[in-house]
Amino acid sequence: MDTLQDWLAHCERLHAKNIDLGLDRVRAVAQRMALRFDCPVITVAGTNGKGSTCAMLEAILLQAGWRTGVYTSPHLVHFEERCRIHGEIVQGQDLVPHFARVEAARQEVSLTYFEFSTLAIMSLMAQAGLDVAILEVGLGGRLDAVNIIDADCAVITSIDLDHQEFLGPDRESIGREKAGIMRTGRPVIVSDPVPPQSVLDRATEIGADLWRFGHDFNFSGDKQQWGWAGRGRRYSGLAYPALRGANQLVNASGVLAALQALRERIPVTAQAVRNGLAMVELPGRFQIVPGQPTLVLDVAHNPHSVAALAANLDAMGFYPTTHAVFGAMADKDLRPMLARMGPLVDRWYFTDLPTPRAETAARLMETWRAGETRKDVLAGAYNEPMEALRAAIAAADPADRIVVFGSFYTVGGVLKDGVPRLHAKHLGT
Repeated sequence: MDTLQDWLAHCERLHAKNIDLGLDRVRAVAQRMALRFDCPVITVAGTNGKGSTCAMLEAILLQAGWRTGVYTSPHLVHFEERCRIHGEIVQGQDLVPHFARVEAARQEVSLTYFEFSTLAIMSLMAQAGLDVAILEVGLGGRLDAVNIIDADCAVITSIDLDHQEFLGPDRESIGREKAGIMRTGRPVIVSDPVPPQSVLDRATEIGADLWRFGHDFNFSGDKQQWGWAGRGRRYSGLAYPALRGANQLVNASGVLAALQALRERIPVTAQAVRNGLAMVELPGRFQIVPGQPTLVLDVAHNPHSVAALAANLDAMGFYPTTHAVFGAMADKDLRPMLARMGPLVDRWYFTDLPTPRAETAARLMETWRAGETRKDVLAGAYNEPMEALRAAIAAADPADRIVVFGSFYTVGGVLKDGVPRLHAKHLGT
């Protein structure tokens, strides 16, 4: 196995399940690898906002001069996107020896694709001479492979209903799983404004240093600028983060709390905060592609994130017609997502996705029809996201808006073929 693709294909064949929560197997292999970090580690869990939180942490720390390593999942287009060292996406060939290292240590242990690749990426990061490591939890927290590493600071973003078959039926159960990344005596930043009681109880139970939104830190702002206040520090006159959307101030507030909690080990200046928030980038999070018609890309794929997307779309102003390209996993709570977007969307383009977990375009359309009350809304089913987007572009007027949302496969499916180029071509520019 000479290439990253060889190793990824190998990982897909190893384990009977895609998801098999538990730390025993992955911890056993990590111990054989002597896997450890010699720098502060920030672990980020939550239902929504994890990727944005990791990106803002990284951007500010880079501006402060620290050498960062970031692990996030899933990827939009290329697997290598899951790991960035000092702001740069890693090269596939640089990961190959670390996959080989996991395989050598694995012996008889069966690892899932996620577990195997997580160990390989953490192996690379552990040897990269980092000043700080930022690790995004894949699913839940307590039993996620990332949780074999003891976080120096845990961040828990918004908590809502998603992956109930693995994490439990309600916010309290899900919060309990997310709270598993906390460690005794170490800071945990809870940036959800109304966290489940289970999260607060767990912090008390193990003696974590709880930083709670609205209690230990908060933000205020007007249309021009915003400010943050937390334990022992204030920032005023901040420009809004480069990541769009009202929810990003909540995420940014949690980020500043985490940096304040770790200030003695990785201090950052006010200027680094300003520059980092101004320069942060994250594809697929309310990403607006320049051109006409207006094109919005968002990986909103559960009711909570779709509600945030709808609010952000509402705030954009008037468009004669809104076209929506949508594809999602079959296990998602689809009806409330479609219902929340329904009043905003005049034409739907449902798409199949290249994974067995996905709901078919035809079934998505059936689910939408069962709940749609407007009679003037059109819909069609397509074989893949780019085909759906092409149909939307062909039907749209320059003053219209196209929203591509849902699974990472949906947004990734249009990004991989170069949306900006297609967009420009349509405009004749």
